[in-house]
Amino acid sequence: MIIVQITDTHIKPPGRLAYRRVDTAPFLERAVAAVLALNPRPDVILATGDLVDAGHAEEYERLLGLLRPLDIPLFAVPGNHDERAGLARAFPDLAARVGDSPFFHYTVEDWPVRLIAMDTVLPGSGAGEVCAERLSWLDARLSEQPDRPTIVFQHHPPFATGIGHMDRLGLSGADAMAAVVRRHRQVERVLCGHLHRPIQVRWAGTIASTAPSTAHQVALDLRDDAPSAFVMEPPGYQIHMWRADTGVVSHTAVIGEYDGPYPFFKDGKLID
Repeated sequence: MIIVQITDTHIKPPGRLAYRRVDTAPFLERAVAAVLALNPRPDVILATGDLVDAGHAEEYERLLGLLRPLDIPLFAVPGNHDERAGLARAFPDLAARVGDSPFFHYTVEDWPVRLIAMDTVLPGSGAGEVCAERLSWLDARLSEQPDRPTIVFQHHPPFATGIGHMDRLGLSGADAMAAVVRRHRQVERVLCGHLHRPIQVRWAGTIASTAPSTAHQVALDLRDDAPSAFVMEPPGYQIHMWRADTGVVSHTAVIGEYDGPYPFFKDGKLID
């Protein structure tokens, strides 16, 4: 099973730039083209939040237009820049999975790896939260199929990254979530967004990680008092490949046009 993760697309209305500088739509167009060019093709795409920049209906309309070329099932969770109701209107099939829950969380049962979407949004805040109700739901879902490999995906990472200004917009309830996940050994990964960088950590008996943005990246500055800033490093996405004999192997892919690929030679001979 091959899973592509895109995140933090931050789509704005036409003619508007994110942070007065980034035209995020062409970046997402290139990300979609890169995903469609993959061989073998992915089974699913996970979009881990901040799909739009302000939660407005026109932003979701533009997002859907940019995603329209994809013929691969896409499953999304909200980020702090999203708006739950707007996300539900944009993705009614996902809203049907959510049902009448106040949180945008659901499960996906159609592939060898079970997918659990977690809603970490704390309305009105850039930080996130997993409250007792959400963690009770997660514990119940994980208890249903204890022997089935599972990926949990959400926006806010449940760990400190060392990027001070982003950690101050971290996840409340992360320790309680760790206690839940630690009880369920089938969790292969906890996949997150929010950080606009590829970061990994051993966490709660599994691996938790974040993915790069399809557009701008958070500046890599590990000072606790570092200013909030972004850089135009190459955009990217991640590929998580599951096999029964290895579990999940994760790759970070860079989006763009680069020289190659070239064959390897040694002593003038082609290396097969």
